[in-house]
Amino acid sequence: MNNWTFPEIEYQRPDLDALIGTLHGLTEQVKNAANAQTVIDAVLEKDRVMAPVMDMITTVMIRNTLNTTDPFYEAEQAWVDETMPTFRPHTIAFDDAVSACPYRKELEERFGKNFFLRSEVEKKAFCEENIPLMQREAVLCTEYQKIMATAKIEFEGETLNLFGVQKHFEDADRAKRAAAWKAYSGFYEANETRLEEIWDELIRIRNQMGKNLGYENFIPVGYLQQGRTDYGMEEVAAFRRQVKEEIVPLCEKLYTAQARRLGIDAVYAFDEKRVYPDGNAVPAGDDDFMVAEARKMYHDMSAETGEFIDFMIDHQLMDLLNKPGKAATGYCATLPARKAPFVFSCFNQTIADMEVLSHELGHAFAAYRSIRKQPLSDMSEITTDIAEIHSMGMEQFAQPYAEQFFGKDAEKFRFAHLQQAITFVPFAVCVDEFQHICYAHPELTPRERTYEWHKLEETYMPWRKYGDDPFMARGGWWYHKIHIFLYPVYYINYALTTIGAMEFRKKMREDRTAAWRDYLELCDLGTRYPYLETLRRANVNVPFAEGAVANAMEPVKADFAAYGIR
Repeated sequence: MNNWTFPEIEYQRPDLDALIGTLHGLTEQVKNAANAQTVIDAVLEKDRVMAPVMDMITTVMIRNTLNTTDPFYEAEQAWVDETMPTFRPHTIAFDDAVSACPYRKELEERFGKNFFLRSEVEKKAFCEENIPLMQREAVLCTEYQKIMATAKIEFEGETLNLFGVQKHFEDADRAKRAAAWKAYSGFYEANETRLEEIWDELIRIRNQMGKNLGYENFIPVGYLQQGRTDYGMEEVAAFRRQVKEEIVPLCEKLYTAQARRLGIDAVYAFDEKRVYPDGNAVPAGDDDFMVAEARKMYHDMSAETGEFIDFMIDHQLMDLLNKPGKAATGYCATLPARKAPFVFSCFNQTIADMEVLSHELGHAFAAYRSIRKQPLSDMSEITTDIAEIHSMGMEQFAQPYAEQFFGKDAEKFRFAHLQQAITFVPFAVCVDEFQHICYAHPELTPRERTYEWHKLEETYMPWRKYGDDPFMARGGWWYHKIHIFLYPVYYINYALTTIGAMEFRKKMREDRTAAWRDYLELCDLGTRYPYLETLRRANVNVPFAEGAVANAMEPVKADFAAYGIR
């Protein structure tokens, strides 16, 4: 299977009836097992037969997002969304048989502590009564994603998509920045009614899922779906409080300094991306140049990353160009049978392109490592609270290579990247708290929900000004965040893991060899252990522990002080 590329993969709809038969046979094998090895063999065989099926399902998802107007893959995605929830009872029956066997100790020794915890969490998050709700949820999410992907924004004689118009947020002409922002905002305002209808139905569907599982609303189910077994809402709320106390005041200083640099009275929303008056750092070459430089960087970074980037490029496992009809998102997916990550994004000739080449490839590198280090492909499906440390940590390891991508503007990139990493955190906690409010208070009207977002901005982003844009001023900014619709209660992970990334930034400066060793350990562990133990084994602090945010921000504040921001 060595001589292949992703575009050449032949898609065949999986034969789920045959797979169900195989699963039933393996379930009986576990129930009748006379020793631990028989159960271990069944678990390994289940993983082996599931992997090619997951390859096909992932291929559908990738090709559908590459071109959301392709009718074949749109139909196949609809089949996946309709069919896969009905398959869940069969995998749960197998997991139940494994959990009930008398060989738990031997299985934990082979597959790790998290082996049983994960199956127990998946079972708690599922009931057959929720299958039609899951099917409808998938339809709504696909509709939202297609609305975003097919956006056509008219701006200065061009028809742009959502990524295309954003490059103008960095323009030297403030009036042009404001006009580009207004055009971007106008797209969401024009679609507000349907977006609200989708969100309203998703809240009702997900809350009903929670009630069917015995909860008051969806929030506990969302935590289960994220694989959170050793922390919960109280810890997340404590983290949000620390962000308000420690990071929000720092962000206000950063934007005050930016206003001084730009020579304006205050930074408005349409100014935030214009970091320098004489222009931001921009890539020193085209899209092909960026990929070629990424290959050089990863070969220099380590032998492990060099092997990885060759694999990604040789097998055409990245699609990074911005194209009409392409989903307006970025992600890393995995083809388990081929032990292959796939990276998806939309370049737009800004510093975000470099962030893709480090962030999404950080996810991909961790997947590439863990699927080769762990005995089950499931164990490479890393929980999101750990996965975002892989991505943001890799961003830090890529910092010394900025000259390759930005030439004389490398230092501009480094400053803007650090500022963006820190100012992003309050937005991330806004997204998280907003979702908690929406699920906990389904009685809110659409306008009342949007006003709740406005109030959260006043708390966590008090610098935000929208000028002549009443839609955004009343709270319309939340509509653009795909995670709110598609990935419930996920987004806080970006904020939690920013703290871990800042730790790796500090460690890298003090002892690059030790920092890289810890990073590899974090990647290799996959989901073998729960969250807190994974952090401990990789020498990473717990982000919601009291004082954790303040400690992580101390070296960051020192760096900003070196830039004259105190």
